[in-house]
Amino acid sequence: MTEKLLYKTSKFYLIFIAILIVIVIPISYFTIQNLYVNEVDETLTLRKDQFFKDFGNQFDNIDLSHFNKYNKDIKLLEYQNIKQDTLFFKEYFDTLNNETEPYRELNVPVLIKNKPYTLSVRTNMVESEDLIISVVVIFIVLLGLLMLGLFFINKRLSERLWKPFYQTLDTIEKFEIDKIHQPEMTQTQVEEFNRLNTSIEKLIKKNTSIYKSQREFIENAAHELQTPLAVFQAKIDTLMQNEALGKEQSKILISLNESVAQLNRLNKNLLLLSKVDNEIYSNKDHFTINEIIVKQLDFFTVQASSKGIKIITEIKTSVEVEANPTLTEILISNLFMNAIRHNHNNGLIMIILTEASITFLNTGSDEPLNVQKLFSRFSKTKPSKQGNGLGLAIVKKIADLNQWQIDYNFTENLHSFSVKF
Repeated sequence: MTEKLLYKTSKFYLIFIAILIVIVIPISYFTIQNLYVNEVDETLTLRKDQFFKDFGNQFDNIDLSHFNKYNKDIKLLEYQNIKQDTLFFKEYFDTLNNETEPYRELNVPVLIKNKPYTLSVRTNMVESEDLIISVVVIFIVLLGLLMLGLFFINKRLSERLWKPFYQTLDTIEKFEIDKIHQPEMTQTQVEEFNRLNTSIEKLIKKNTSIYKSQREFIENAAHELQTPLAVFQAKIDTLMQNEALGKEQSKILISLNESVAQLNRLNKNLLLLSKVDNEIYSNKDHFTINEIIVKQLDFFTVQASSKGIKIITEIKTSVEVEANPTLTEILISNLFMNAIRHNHNNGLIMIILTEASITFLNTGSDEPLNVQKLFSRFSKTKPSKQGNGLGLAIVKKIADLNQWQIDYNFTENLHSFSVKF
């Protein structure tokens, strides 16, 4: 599945932002928590130092019961068997809030009246936890806004930067080498895109020139061949009327006559393609497909009867189109001829006309045809087959000219060629 370049880069930005936020959230939380705990530890140490500064060596005068009663977060406790200052987390039940809350506590060994006690200095961590979460949330929100802002700015900037590229791509997609009008590339402020446009313009001009030269050559060659072929055909006809010809000579002349007839058909088809390319048949009229089928049916019925082929027509409605009548006759004629030429003896041809399409079905080869080469010029299913390989190419060209769609299918041992109007 393909993706647009802009979407591809944007997808990587979004993935990067998501990964960054997932990594940053826990790191930010624990970093801020550690910083706050260190700050709390320093505060507890300062409160301990303040305690020793205030009381100095007057511990003997301290009334422990009164001291502990009027000091909530700093108390003198019974000896806790500690040898040095100790920091730790501990939970206490808060009677005011009626819940257990976490505290950070510092225990310090002291002597009062020559008896060991433990000085407990503590602070509530509930507010600090809320503060840390709030700071982390604010940080994440700011980071998210920053990342999204950068993403949308980059997306918008990329759209503006890549706009000339998409304009060039659109111009190339609309370009048709057989049309007169040459594409015009837009000048941009980006050097690379200007170089790309210049290279494409040179390539188009070169290929257009080659195409025109080839087309002119084919057209001129076809015109030049008309006269010698006509002379050749006339002389063969004259020789064939000579009664003094022997049997072998007659065979040779018949073979030559078939070859000349094939050359004539090839020459006419090349001229037709050249005229279509040069838009000679650009005029269009309104007419019904039914008229053309009826007009050609008698002729091709005779052609099909020579091989014992049966033609069945299924015309469901009258179909009116707007197209060039001559080209449409050629399209129907070539489909008729293709169905007869590539059929076997005692075969079948079905012609189905609906409001939206005309379909030719015929028996023939037991295998489907190569769709990739089917409508190419000079493409033939078998080298020994009659024809010059231009019939279906002409059908495809006429269909494209009228913006019709031609399809090939092989079902139930029937080859189906369908033109959708």
